[in-house]
Amino acid sequence: MKYNTLFTPVKIGSVTIKNRFAMAPMGPLGLADAEGGFNQRGIDYYTERAKGGTGLIMTGVTFVENQVEEHGMPNCPCSTYNPVQFVRTGREMTERVHAYGAKIFLQMSGGFGRVTIPTNLGEFPPVAPSPIPHRWLDKTCRALTVEEIKSIVKKFGEGAFHAKRAGFDGVQIHAVHEGYLIDQFAIALFNQRTDEYGGSLEKRLRFAREIVEEIKRQCGADFPVTLRYSVKSFIKDWREGGLPGEVFEEKGRDTEEGIEAAKLLVSYGYDALDTDVGTYDAWWWNHPPMYQEKGLYRPYCRLMKENVDVPVLCAGRMDDPDMALEAIETGVCDIISLGRPLLADPDYVNKLRSGRIQEIRPCISCQEGCMGRVQEYSMINCAVNPQAARERVTEYRPVCRPKRVLIVGGGVAGCEAARVLAVRGHKPEIYEKGGRLGGNLIPGGAPGFKEDDLALADWYEYQLKKLGVPVYLRTEMTKEMVLKEQCDAVIIATGSEPKIFSLGEDEHVYTASQVLMKEKDPGENTVIIGGGLVGCETALWLAEQGKKVTIVEALPKILAVNGPLCHANSEMLERLIPFKGIEVIGNAKAQNCEKGVLRVETKEGERKIPCDSVILSVGYRENNSLYRELEFEIPELYLLGDARRVSNIMYAVWDAFEVANHI
Repeated sequence: MKYNTLFTPVKIGSVTIKNRFAMAPMGPLGLADAEGGFNQRGIDYYTERAKGGTGLIMTGVTFVENQVEEHGMPNCPCSTYNPVQFVRTGREMTERVHAYGAKIFLQMSGGFGRVTIPTNLGEFPPVAPSPIPHRWLDKTCRALTVEEIKSIVKKFGEGAFHAKRAGFDGVQIHAVHEGYLIDQFAIALFNQRTDEYGGSLEKRLRFAREIVEEIKRQCGADFPVTLRYSVKSFIKDWREGGLPGEVFEEKGRDTEEGIEAAKLLVSYGYDALDTDVGTYDAWWWNHPPMYQEKGLYRPYCRLMKENVDVPVLCAGRMDDPDMALEAIETGVCDIISLGRPLLADPDYVNKLRSGRIQEIRPCISCQEGCMGRVQEYSMINCAVNPQAARERVTEYRPVCRPKRVLIVGGGVAGCEAARVLAVRGHKPEIYEKGGRLGGNLIPGGAPGFKEDDLALADWYEYQLKKLGVPVYLRTEMTKEMVLKEQCDAVIIATGSEPKIFSLGEDEHVYTASQVLMKEKDPGENTVIIGGGLVGCETALWLAEQGKKVTIVEALPKILAVNGPLCHANSEMLERLIPFKGIEVIGNAKAQNCEKGVLRVETKEGERKIPCDSVILSVGYRENNSLYRELEFEIPELYLLGDARRVSNIMYAVWDAFEVANHI
């Protein structure tokens, strides 16, 4: 009963949505067919979130044209590329979504402009309002002609008309948001035009105005048109974004102009504002990693509620149901948008509605499976949910003959394997030498900004208990013990061990795990050897406690190896390190530690660093000795997780799912 307010209806224009939850738009990479329609994978993906109870489904970005800015078909759906195919596949999807009482809006983009992903550029120069620098490449963009702008506007009308024919309940314009093409027109830093599309704010917003007017002309005044809208840009300079708490001069859209622009946009006919902040120059705001606080857009959404009279949607790590409830009840916003949380668990809304909060699989904001894969491989997936955007090909396979499967190791891989095996009907059991399940999630989740790692460990514990999986803690298995059990199959998921080396006097030399678990006190002045992900996150955690931290890295820069796949994470962490006063010594090698002084060899010569402790964070090595002992003893034997290959959480989960779903 506590969350009933989140399940009251709300209207966007003429459309009534059954609850206060929307699926936030996320790039539908890998979900289009060769003709610009939705493929079966995309249809299943959106339908699964509707089935899970979400009131409003927002598709990821789709394009309205493919000539002014070529996007390399198939990439994302395009409503005007082959209208017959788009309507046919779109109709199949909307009919399935509507069966669950959900509504669905098509998100439409006029182009990426200066932020086009380099792999999609082709031979032609990127376009923009003016000849300005590209975000990623050393290229100057070509200014759009007025004729090209008019053609894009016309395509928006045509595309929206096709969307309406396909059964979409409305559209969202991917426009004055995150520094995409139409936002580049709206921001004075990017728009240096002197014609009717440049100059005053009204002229810079003319592109966005003509789009909504054209859609309403073709689809009718009662067809909802919403807007993805960034209130503030957080641009310090070209390709330089501001950090939380940093004082800087805003070079993009500041909050004052953001409020004025919002009022104008609503007056033009937009029926709702899907609100966030940021641009690709500061894209850790639009795609917030775990280093951003939860609910970070709430202050900006409240500003919108105070200044416009249309519904306001709020995303940005809003997966805490108490936070969501408070936002609705206190007038921060009208609708809660869940993006990555619905990748992690498509049944989030139904589980909340029926009081099964413990069953909601948490998003850990790693962005390895979503933005990282979009950026690197043009595919959207999820690190903790291997079935996201692969629903049909990863369906659970029920078993005819249950097998007893012994799993050695209760880390992420062992837990995921046991969960999948139990769901399918097998009889797994876990033996873990430590005192709780979770493996590296436990030290990894020690910093406050990594709390969702611990939530994932708790989720696995709950799931395995619910599924009746026997778990034996504080039990270190040997070859003889495994063979004695005479199981049908054995999974070895014994994880990895930190790499360590001697620095002479090792009394105050610790591993990162020992410090994170508070088994060792690093003192007030510490040196971390290793500037990878674990080293940098440990440094950030200690710096936030007021400790003096120095990172010694053998390579020229931090996060050069095994960093986060998504650049929003790595770029924010790279900038947080100096911002928090952490010194980085690159191209350096630690020699020895004696009497509280670490000797470091650098290109400039030797440095002596006084310190209370030295923390080793130079990577992990596979702990696969038990597998090697059993390799020729057991017919059905599998090696998973870090024990197979030290990697990230995503591959521990994915590999475990793949194996466990086919035993």
